[in-house]
Amino acid sequence: MALEKGPVLKRCRSLGLAPQFLGVNKESKRQARRLLKKKSEYGIQLNEKQKAKFIYGVLERQFRGYYEKAKKIEGVTGTNLLVLLERRLDNVVYRMGLATTRRQSRQVVRHGHIAVNGKKVDIPSALVSVGDVVTVAESSRSKEYFKGMDEKLAKVAVPAWIELDATNMSGKIARFPQREEIDVPIEEHFIVELYSK
Repeated sequence: MALEKGPVLKRCRSLGLAPQFLGVNKESKRQARRLLKKKSEYGIQLNEKQKAKFIYGVLERQFRGYYEKAKKIEGVTGTNLLVLLERRLDNVVYRMGLATTRRQSRQVVRHGHIAVNGKKVDIPSALVSVGDVVTVAESSRSKEYFKGMDEKLAKVAVPAWIELDATNMSGKIARFPQREEIDVPIEEHFIVELYSK
């Protein structure tokens, strides 16, 4: 029978489970009470905002700008916020599979390797629109990084809102993503509550 030998308190904390159920000694119970201290409503809201900022690589001022923009768009503010973040050029490059992380995709964009509708764009926060074609710039296709990229792209699972053309290393924005297609572990309503105060 397999036995989990990792740190018990850490595992309990990650599962939200009281360590008493596992027969942990009294000293550990005291420590566990500190670990399991319930977060305040504000703490939960702040945590969700920090997660979103960290995942998408956005600083506070810019993130607040996205929130203000999301409020003005018709629909649910939290969903609008996530859609705006998904529409960032660095995120689209990441979703297309041209980079393995959002940080890497940000660098790819910054270095001028990406073109939108045939024009080079080196601003990672640029927002794409429906109908835009994001592609590897002609001048960058011979770079070592992009050699064999078409074969890699053919194996990538791309979201339904991007029509990928692996051979040409390009993707067309067919539509904006739906909330259920955005796979980030964020409860956006907490962010809206935080900013609404």
